[in-house]
Parts: sequence; structure tokens; C-alpha cells
Amino acid sequence: MKGSQGKKLLFTGSLVAALGVSGVVNAEELRLITWGGYAPDDVVAQFEEETGIDVKITLSNNEDMISKLRATGGAGFDLAQPSQDRIVGVQRQFNIYKPIDYGQIKTDQLQPSMVKATQAATALNGQSYGVPSVWGTSGLIVHESVADTVTDYTDLCATEVAGKVSYRLKRPTLMGFAFAMGMDPFAAYDDRDEYQSIMAKVEDTLIDCKAKVKTYWTGGDQLLSLLRTGEVVAAMAWDAGGWKLSAENPDIRFVAPASGALGWIDTFAIPRRSENEAAAYKWINFVMQPEIAARITNASGNFTASKGADEFVKADLRDAYRASFDEQAINNIKWYPPVPPGLESLEGQVLDRVQAAN
Repeated sequence: MKGSQGKKLLFTGSLVAALGVSGVVNAEELRLITWGGYAPDDVVAQFEEETGIDVKITLSNNEDMISKLRATGGAGFDLAQPSQDRIVGVQRQFNIYKPIDYGQIKTDQLQPSMVKATQAATALNGQSYGVPSVWGTSGLIVHESVADTVTDYTDLCATEVAGKVSYRLKRPTLMGFAFAMGMDPFAAYDDRDEYQSIMAKVEDTLIDCKAKVKTYWTGGDQLLSLLRTGEVVAAMAWDAGGWKLSAENPDIRFVAPASGALGWIDTFAIPRRSENEAAAYKWINFVMQPEIAARITNASGNFTASKGADEFVKADLRDAYRASFDEQAINNIKWYPPVPPGLESLEGQVLDRVQAAN
């Protein structure tokens, strides 16, 4: 009896072990490190139901993503969402990502201009390391009363709006003014002398404009308050802030400047030691479907690279977006490329001199 029971126990234990091992092998999981709002609960639930893949989410930001992936040599996650200008330098230094196989990406779902921009911005040694996901811009928030006057960044220096404009003393302002003055700072990134020349001209313009600025805003809440009260009627700021104000007051709207809005793109990137690359590609193609992508926009307030997704976004946000961006304005967005070493220090000196000028 004892021997028989022992055999039964041995058999049962072996069966349980076999089933346990089988369960581990067959269980699929996608470990996603991303930003808040980029993986809404309802989107995750639908993906899990349709694919049978469990999604484990870690909320993060650029610095944290880099830190975690650097510490593990690209392990611990199957898919990450760094900004496109934070990939090449990190990859060159730490080798934490693997090239994107665009043959597995349904690019017909994506805005062509954003695919092109991201492929270029994340290119290293002939391969691209990112797929466009969520994007946003800096441009102009204007009151209807000055909409004909303020159509580009340098119009914030117009006499007609003196004392009622605001912008930040940050690098986006330097870039925006340079483009509005007919120069291309991004094209000069690899020519330090040319870049210094561009920055010198922008510096002079910002110093001349200083007396016409109500205040240099430093926080989003501060800026929104200035615009709500009418103390400021035109400002350089983010699109999402402009759309929020437009929902409160239709006379205030976000405008893509004539020289082009300044755009950032958060990407999909695959860590070098991803354990479920197939699930990563499934997630990318799933969430970039227009109706799914629209739910990400509703959750995050930012639009995605999904083509046609604006048709499914909640009405007030959709209408504000369409008022700001037609196809020409989207194609005219100046996407931030990776910043070469040393340029941010140069820019900081320019901004310090503008701040200190009388």
C-alpha cells in the first residue's frame, strides 16, 4: 500500500510539475514601460482579451526608462516608449535597444510624415530604432481679437500686442523664433559656427522684444491663468493647453505658426533583451488602429501617429485639433531631432543673457 501510494504521489507530483512547467511556457506576457495615459485600462483589457497576452505596465518617463534599461543592459521590458530625440545618443552609448523591423509594422495605419521623421531621428548605422506613437507640439495660443496679428512666433513682438504676450525662456522659444526668422536651427546642429550665428540673431531679437513681454511664464497653471483673465492675449505654448482653454472659451485657440509648430514624438522602441518581441509588435499594431488610438488620445490629451484617429476622438478635442491642424500644418511640423553634445550649454548661455538684459 505504501509503495502504491508512493507511486501515485510520484505520478501526481510529476503531472503537476509538468502542468506547471507547461503553464509557464504557454503563458504570454508583455512588459510595457510607458507614460501615464498611453495604455488606458480599457485598451489593455481589449488587447488581453483578443490576444491572450497579459500586459504588465510600468509608468515612467524618459530619464527613468533610460536608467532602468541601462542598469539591465536592455532587459526587464519587452516594449518601451522613449521620446524620439532620446534614443540615438542612448543607443550609441549603452546599446539598450534593438532595430525596428518595419516589415512587422502596419505603416498604412500611420501618418507618413511622422514615420519619416521618426525613422530619421532614431537612425543609427543604417537602422531605425523607433516607431511613432504619441505626439504633441509647441505653437501659439491666441485670442480671436489678435488672431490676424499673431500668426508666427516673432509676431509676439508686434507693437499691437505689446505688454499682453508671454513665452518661456527655454530652448523651444529659441527654436521657434529661429524658424520664424527664416533660419533652420535643426539643419545647423552639425555646424557649431552656423548654429552660434543663428543663436546670436535670435538672442538679439529676444532682447529687443523683452519690453513687450508681460512675463516669461514658468508653469502651465500660471500661463493658463494669464490667458483666462485676459492679461495675456497671445503666447507660445503647448497645443494641449490651448485646446483646454478653447473648451472653456471658444475665443481662445491653439494655432500652428506659419513657420511650423515644433513637434515632439514619443515612440515605440524594443529593448535589446526583450523576451516577447512578437507581443511588442502586436501591441504596436493594435493600439495604432484609429479607434483604439482615439481612446489613448481621450485618456492622455495628446494625439497619436494613427492616421484618421481624430474621427473617433471626443468631439470637443477633435474639433479643436482640426481647427489647429490641417494636413499642410501637420506636414509643416518641425520635429525635434536628437541634440548634439554641447548645444544645450550654448543655448543656456543665450537664455541667461536674454534674462539678464535690461
